[in-house]
Amino acid sequence: MSLRHIDPKQRGFLIVNSHPVGAAETVGRTWDRIPPRADGSAPVVLLLGHSAGYGLATLLTGLRQHGIRGVGVAYEAAGTERRTASAGWYRTAQAARLATEAGCDFVFVNTDAFSDKGKDEVLDLVERRFGKVDHLIYSLAAPRRTDPETGTVHHSVIKPLGAPYESPALDFSDGTPKVTSVRLEAATTQEKHATEQVMGGADWQLWVRHLAERALLADDFTTVALTYIGSELTAPVYRQGTIGAAKEHLERTAGQLNAGVLAGRGRAMTVVAGAAVTQASSAIPSIALYTTFLRTVLGDGFRTTDQQAVGLWDQLLGNTPLVTDEEGRVRLDGWELDPRVQDRVRELWADPQAGLDRSAAGADWFMGQIRELYGWGLDGVDYDEAVETSVAWPAP
Repeated sequence: MSLRHIDPKQRGFLIVNSHPVGAAETVGRTWDRIPPRADGSAPVVLLLGHSAGYGLATLLTGLRQHGIRGVGVAYEAAGTERRTASAGWYRTAQAARLATEAGCDFVFVNTDAFSDKGKDEVLDLVERRFGKVDHLIYSLAAPRRTDPETGTVHHSVIKPLGAPYESPALDFSDGTPKVTSVRLEAATTQEKHATEQVMGGADWQLWVRHLAERALLADDFTTVALTYIGSELTAPVYRQGTIGAAKEHLERTAGQLNAGVLAGRGRAMTVVAGAAVTQASSAIPSIALYTTFLRTVLGDGFRTTDQQAVGLWDQLLGNTPLVTDEEGRVRLDGWELDPRVQDRVRELWADPQAGLDRSAAGADWFMGQIRELYGWGLDGVDYDEAVETSVAWPAP
C-alpha cells in the first residue's frame, strides 16, 4: 500500500508527477463522451502506443463502439517509494477496467515496442490468444529508439531544416501566460536522419514484417500510422522541420509496405489527425501558442481526439467511405485546416501578444488540458485526499 497525499510538481508545461485518481478520471470522462457500441464487429487489433493521445482515444473508441479484441502496447513507468507511476500507467489500469466491464477481451503489455524482445513478447501473446490480426494501429512517440539490427541509439530533435528559425511561443513558466520568442538552430544531416529513425516508419515496417513472417495477417489486413500536417504557421518547426521529415518518412513507408510485404495481402495508410494537446506537442515551440489561438477561434468546435477516433474507426471498418487526399492519406483534420479557421488564426498570429490578450480563455484552456494529461485540475477530484499511488499493471 502506498496511500499518500500528493501535489503536482510543475514548472510551466513540465509536470513530473501524476495523480492516479485524476488520470483514471480523464479516461472515464473520455469513455462517457463516446457514443456506445455501434456494431458487434469485434475485430482483432494490435495497438502500439495505447496509453496517451490519439492512441488512447483510438483504444477507447474501439472498445466502446466496436468491442475490439486484442493487445495494447505501451512503455510506462511504474510507481516507486519516491514517485508516482506515469500518467499512462494509471490510464492503462482504468482502460483495462472499462474494457472488462464492457465484456471486451483486450490485454495490455508494458514493454519497449522498438525492441525485438518486445515484439516477440507481444506477438507470442497475440498468436496464443487471438490468432490473426485485422488492424495494426501505430501511434508510438518517443524521444529515442535503439535500432534492433545495429544497436545504434537514435535521438530525435525538434529543429528546422536548412536555416535557423525564430518563432513566437507561449510561456507559462511563472504561471501567467505570456508570449516569448524561441530561436532554434538548423538541424544537422545526422540529426535529421536520427529523427527519421525514431519517429518515421522504420519500426512500423518491422512490426508489419514480423506479423507477416508469423502468418498473423488476417484477410484484408489494414495498418495505419498516425501523422500530422498542421498549419503553415507552424510549418518551419514542424512539417518543414525534422519532425516533418520523419512524418514524410512514415508516409513513404506506407507506400513501401503496400508495394512490398502487403501487396495482395492488405493495405497500409497514414492518418492525418488534427491538432491536439499532448505531452509530445507541448514540447514543440510555437505549437502551444498556435493551439491556443486555434481553440480561441473554434471554441467548443475544437474536435477532441475521441471525436476524431470515431471517424477513423468508421472509415477503417467500412461504415463510412474513406476520406483520403491525393497522396492516399486518410484525413481527419479538415476542421482545423478550414481556410476560414486558418484566416482567423493568422489574424491572431500576426501580432502574437495582442492575439494572446484576446485569447486568455484559450490559454487557460490549453494549460488546463496539459494538467489533465497528468490527472491534475479536474473538477470533482479531491486533491486534498490521500490516494493509493501503487496501482498494478492489468494482468492479461
